[in-house]
Amino acid sequence: MKDFKLVFSTLFLLIITIFNAQIKNPVKFKFDVNPVGKDEYEAVLTGIIEDNWHVYSQDLPPDSGIPTEFKITSKQGIQLLGKVQEIGKKHDEFSEAFGAQIVYYSNKVVFKQKFKPKDATKPATITAEIMYQTCNDRVCLAPNTLEFEKQIEGSKTAIAPDENVEKTKDTVYEVAPAGQVGTVLKPTNIETPAVAKQEGLKVNSLDFKNPLTNCGTVQEKPNDDNWLVLGLGFLGGLIALLTPCVFPMIPLTVSFFTKGNKDKAKGKRDAFIYGFFILLIFVLLSIPFHIIDGISGNIFNQISTNIWLNLFFFAIFLFFALSFFGYYEITLPSSIANKSSKAEEAGGLIGIFFMALTLVIVSFSCTGPILGSLLGGVVAGATNVPTLLTFALAGFGLAWALVFGLLALFPQALQSLPKSGGWMNTVKVVLGFIELALALKFLSKADLVSKTFLLKRELFIVLWIIIAIGLVVYLFGKIRFPHDDKKPKISLGRRILGVFGIVFIAYLIQGLIPSDKPKLQMLSGILPPLNVSYFHKEEDGILGLKPYHNYFEAIEVAKKENKPVLIDFTGYGCENCRKMEEFVWSQDDVLPILQNDVIIASVYVDDKEELPENEQIKIDMGEGQMKKVKTIGDKWSLFQQVNFNNNSQPHYVLVTPDQKVINSPVSGYMPKEDFKKFLKCGIDYFKSSN
Repeated sequence: MKDFKLVFSTLFLLIITIFNAQIKNPVKFKFDVNPVGKDEYEAVLTGIIEDNWHVYSQDLPPDSGIPTEFKITSKQGIQLLGKVQEIGKKHDEFSEAFGAQIVYYSNKVVFKQKFKPKDATKPATITAEIMYQTCNDRVCLAPNTLEFEKQIEGSKTAIAPDENVEKTKDTVYEVAPAGQVGTVLKPTNIETPAVAKQEGLKVNSLDFKNPLTNCGTVQEKPNDDNWLVLGLGFLGGLIALLTPCVFPMIPLTVSFFTKGNKDKAKGKRDAFIYGFFILLIFVLLSIPFHIIDGISGNIFNQISTNIWLNLFFFAIFLFFALSFFGYYEITLPSSIANKSSKAEEAGGLIGIFFMALTLVIVSFSCTGPILGSLLGGVVAGATNVPTLLTFALAGFGLAWALVFGLLALFPQALQSLPKSGGWMNTVKVVLGFIELALALKFLSKADLVSKTFLLKRELFIVLWIIIAIGLVVYLFGKIRFPHDDKKPKISLGRRILGVFGIVFIAYLIQGLIPSDKPKLQMLSGILPPLNVSYFHKEEDGILGLKPYHNYFEAIEVAKKENKPVLIDFTGYGCENCRKMEEFVWSQDDVLPILQNDVIIASVYVDDKEELPENEQIKIDMGEGQMKKVKTIGDKWSLFQQVNFNNNSQPHYVLVTPDQKVINSPVSGYMPKEDFKKFLKCGIDYFKSSN
């Protein structure tokens, strides 16, 4: 069953999440207020951006990134003069991902706003607020909001105390530079204009570097995701070879090298070179994602929590499915193929290269949806998307290169290949049904992030059952698509696939039966979470567990019950979190531990609900920068960063009721035995120490 899950779920939906544990701060801001005329001033915010990072402009088309917002205010009142100016190394280009013209800045950006105090004779405190997002060609950081203050006195720029502004002596936290470990935040008493209280964000006793015990540490394993993606890309390439756009070309191409050349050795060598060029071309397709700013960065990082991007991918997968059904073909302009074909006449290595390029171009109507699905699957969950795409496309091209190379070496094997026929269209239609099913994954993600919860788990399963029934009916010849034979022959292969389809339908049906135990674990990470169900209320939690969603509330309960707290840093858009809950938490030897021996604090770092005004805080970042924490997700994300120097999910920490880290925290999806070892170690130590 596990192998079947791997095959089914990897038919071009590669949902792989890789976490980035280092907290980054690639933009440094400086705020100044300069006099520019009689009773007129100019607020200037200068951002120095690290290499390979960029900040978006204020003017972006809707749903094409997060535009920068810059505004100037003052409690004493000011009149804004004109619009905000932005100056810097400007990039204005068309984003294929967003389908729109976008503008962003690299290296340095300056925002300027002229204003006039309403009463130029009195001092005033000028407040600048900027909300921005920083991206590079691999990831985007979470949107950040900073606030700055400067004071003017009369008609002169001055940084002097304003006697009319209430002062309080608060504990403000200074954020250390990115990468500085162990001193992310430190308390310091300073005089500052009144801000919301900030106690509780940094808990000094939560020293994750010096836990109470070292037992139960999960040994880090080499990251083999790249090789997994390579293998899955290879599988996709093999399946693409069976489509009608590619399969008939195999014997023609191999025969060209082996029979059309008097020198047999040279012919085989040219065939191998041809295969190498195919591999090279597919690898080259991933290069733009490494070098083009503004395309990969934002969409790759935002896809898991952006409603519109998930809906976009849902529509794209439907588009691919209809193409595989034969209602239309996705083709590149014929002029591209014609130019490539003419270039073959150059002969030699150049001619062979363009032969390979022609193959890739003319087969696009079949490979395009497969490669598009590959792109969508990788984008859906990873942060190092360009690297993963390189491995995926390399695997795809390697499958083609090996087939052409081996057949050139053993041309007699061509005789054993099946003849071209209607079975190739059957392969395309089956892929169309799979695309249709996987499209629902993106629709479900949009539903979860928006918190509408309309696509319940049971409704999702019913839709998959309907799609599976359609596939089975097709395989047994009861329905036809445009390119099918009028009287298709139902081969043994189709019958076997049809039987597997019936078995899969039976497997899905059990997911509609209410149960305290999770079902359909094979589809974990694809189906909506267990608590998004017609049979469960949100307050029932997952697996009957009722975690607290406030860490400090969980600590108070732990003190009363004398139990350790399991901090579960999670997110609505975190697929690996759902997989941990359904694959690992649900196990018979793990669930009782979570039910009886710990207090669970599940805190969502992507919760968009705004905090009450009295809980919206400001954090002193140094150099006049104030970070604003507006949402529940902001609060717990910052809490995770400042106490554990980590911003990945899932992330698990065991702490005592007096808020001391018991053993080393663990991150990411892990085998049941590793998670159980982590739990048992911390809980046993806590019990023995008591």
